[in-house]
Amino acid sequence: MNASLGRIHLVSDDITQLSVDAIVNAANHSLLGGGGVDGAIHRAAGPELLAECRTLNGCETGQAKITRGYRLAARFVIHTVGPIWHGGHQGEPDLLAACYRNSLKLAADNGIQTIAFPAISCGVYRYPLAEAARIAVREVRNYLADDDRIETIYLVCFGEDVQHAYQQALQE
Repeated sequence: MNASLGRIHLVSDDITQLSVDAIVNAANHSLLGGGGVDGAIHRAAGPELLAECRTLNGCETGQAKITRGYRLAARFVIHTVGPIWHGGHQGEPDLLAACYRNSLKLAADNGIQTIAFPAISCGVYRYPLAEAARIAVREVRNYLADDDRIETIYLVCFGEDVQHAYQQALQE
């Protein structure tokens, strides 16, 4: 199911196939690929993405860096490192929120008008899905309220559980 709420679009799709200006990679600190969405993006983009990522000297949790998209339909990849869930008492909510804020700012500063986000930190980093979806929706809404440089933000759902969590967050 795909749903639209103004400039926010909820889609069930493969993020590597989306024809948008930028997709966001839920990366690890090295930016050199990994499992989940990170590995899928690296495989789809080809070896040129890895070569460019090697020049970036990694990325800190909550921060974001941009590369070209290479063989992806997207022109750019914004790499952000989400927090690993340790129970929520080590700054995880603030770090996850920073992933969205910093990715959106970097996108706008680079003229990106359409961007797609996966559910950052909800895979191997074990962030609770409902809480992560609420943070994502809050940060996207806050950004759109203050800045009109980005036309459309896609929240990409990989699986029904992710889609349900985002639908609930969007209704709150």
